Amino acid sequence: MFKARWTRRATADYDDLRKQAEKALASRRSSGKGKTSRQEGLFKQIHKAVRLLLNNPKHPSLNTHKFESLQSPFDENAAVFEAYAQNDTPGAYRIFWCYGPGRGEMTIIAITPHP
Repeated sequence: MFKARWTRRATADYDDLRKQAEKALASRRSSGKGKTSRQEGLFKQIHKAVRLLLNNPKHPSLNTHKFESLQSPFDENAAVFEAYAQNDTPGAYRIFWCYGPGRGEMTIIAITPHP
């Protein structure tokens, strides 16, 4: 299992998604609706993907592969990877990450919807 390091952007992305899910949950509970909202489902998928990523970056459901358009925050020669938090969804969310900076560490760079 890898120890997670988060960039400021990744932390902000994750926290924003979490807050949206919490707000949607509170609204759903106050209105008495039973069906989970889109925001709640999205955050659950993101959280699960991060957990899988830290346990096994090569997990088949993550479809992890190199991503050439971003640079590692601490080593310009290090590879950056993209992992799927969602698949076959318009604007599906992706997690961008790299190994390091230390042994057994992984840095989450950003969590964004696919263009």
